[in-house]
Amino acid sequence: MTAADHTPAPAAPATSTAGRRTLGVMLLLTVLSAVLVLTAAGRDWAEGRAGTLDVSVTGGKISELPGGLALVGLAAAVAVFAVRGVGRLAVGALTLLAGLGAAAASVAGASDTAALDSAASGKLALAGSTATEVSHSAWPWVALAGGLLLALAGLITLRYGRGWPAMGSRYEAPTRKAPVKADTPGDLWKALDRGEDPTAV
Repeated sequence: MTAADHTPAPAAPATSTAGRRTLGVMLLLTVLSAVLVLTAAGRDWAEGRAGTLDVSVTGGKISELPGGLALVGLAAAVAVFAVRGVGRLAVGALTLLAGLGAAAASVAGASDTAALDSAASGKLALAGSTATEVSHSAWPWVALAGGLLLALAGLITLRYGRGWPAMGSRYEAPTRKAPVKADTPGDLWKALDRGEDPTAV
């Protein structure tokens, strides 16, 4: 048995598989977080009464931040494929901050009554009116969970992003090839078939 028989097999395929796995987890967390936050933002977060009328406000009316930051997270997940190296770290940091921001805004909106009071004033056509019998739903906490998942996706990008695959060269901007000199009519047709301009100087 020679020393070559003891040479360990290259670990590149395993590393590549692990990279794709963590990339898939990041994408799954990002999509799930966006679904949770955007769904929650469209639901009623607070309800009450304006005189004899019922009033309610959605999470999006209370704060546009959770939904907006969830969309930022989705855009960052797409941007991961277009950047490499330090760019991946920047995308990961942006995703982490977007998730934490969405979570913080959701917590702040969980007990907010300003938007509900504004809705009560609109119902009664009387400025300064406040809603009574106010109650809050659990949807802000669903948005909070979505924000935390987005932050986790950002952490995964920061930790593993440098090892993820990037877009292939076919997606990069094409470089202009030097024109090929056509000496014969056959060369001229071949150049045209390749998309080249044989008449270019």
